[in-house]
Amino acid sequence: MASTFFLFQAAAITSLIGMTLGWRGVMTKYSGFYDLPTAWSNVFWGILLGGIYASLSHNFILLPYLEFVADNTNAVVNPVNLLILCLMASVGAHLLLRRERVRSGSSQPTSGWALGLAIGAMVGMVHLYRVYEIQSSLLSPTLWATVVGFGLFAPRTEALICCFHGQLMLEGRRWGAVLRSTFWRCAYLVMFAYAVVDPLAWVFIIPFALLVNRKADEWIWDSIPSEGKKRLRKMWARQVREKLAAEMDANKISN
Repeated sequence: MASTFFLFQAAAITSLIGMTLGWRGVMTKYSGFYDLPTAWSNVFWGILLGGIYASLSHNFILLPYLEFVADNTNAVVNPVNLLILCLMASVGAHLLLRRERVRSGSSQPTSGWALGLAIGAMVGMVHLYRVYEIQSSLLSPTLWATVVGFGLFAPRTEALICCFHGQLMLEGRRWGAVLRSTFWRCAYLVMFAYAVVDPLAWVFIIPFALLVNRKADEWIWDSIPSEGKKRLRKMWARQVREKLAAEMDANKISN
């Protein structure tokens, strides 16, 4: 379709856009009520962990699957590789979320969201590279459906997993956090590999991601101290009053 450099740049830009939208959707809403420097620190670590995770998932999951689709007698995805890879990613995320600077502020859910966005962006970038490589035309509806799917939901899916992981850690369920994160990572890696060759996969991925996304607000809300919740409620109430006042003034002017 195009040069390797161009494909890589297109995949990177698409993933960064999805990562930015994921940040604005949740982190901006609670801006000022969580530890922002720690969250940005987890973005950095997420890029490093996500780069390793994405590279390994590409080599041991995605490539064997694409070879299997092309010629089903030559390669098969080893489920043991899938399990070990996802377990390693979950343990890595767990170690990052149990650092003292994260635990001291009870910011595991918000730090998990930031960490997951970065990890997911790297995973999405690898899959998007293969999507761009496979498709032969920029005008293909299949291409754009797949690009939008990976761009929006690769960072968000991983963010939901890491945010949930952080919430379980906040509740003291450490082993449960690792095991559940491993299970969900196995599930989405399989579906993402399928989505590279068949956009029908998004029919299953998107509704589930949107359903779980509603819980993310609850997880992050639970991590905010009581005093912060009071101030946040007052701020939201003030914003509503200001919006209503502005609308009333606009109506008076128009009349």
